[in-house]
Amino acid sequence: MIHYQLRCAGEHEFDGWFKDSAAFERQAARGLVGCPVCADTKVSRALMAPGIRAKVAQPEPKRVAVRPKAGGVMPDNVRAALTQLRVEVEKNCDYVGPDFAAEARRIHYGEADPRGIYGESSKAEAEALADEGIEIAQIPWLPRADS
Repeated sequence: MIHYQLRCAGEHEFDGWFKDSAAFERQAARGLVGCPVCADTKVSRALMAPGIRAKVAQPEPKRVAVRPKAGGVMPDNVRAALTQLRVEVEKNCDYVGPDFAAEARRIHYGEADPRGIYGESSKAEAEALADEGIEIAQIPWLPRADS
């Protein structure tokens, strides 16, 4: 995995993790990398300080996820970005439902036409796809505003 500091055309900076630099280039060229603030897909890598390891290994800090309290509210900019992501996925990709893992394999191995797909898979199926070198993204799926 590689970590990049990214910047959109609106000068918002954010970070992203990719399998390798080629994965970032492919996703950015297809407009699949978007700013979490304004949803702009004109994203480039920002200047980053190099990571230099100390001679003595430092313990890994504990990572904690901060979630809103029960009944908490998702920030508007996050909701807007996730809603826009859903709209773009539904507009540009084929829904394959629970057959996602099988269809992703068929596309990867050239047994089906290459195209964007979305659907459901279990955690084990997603891990198996990653082990096979099949690039997928797991995204939070918000309910439609009209539902």
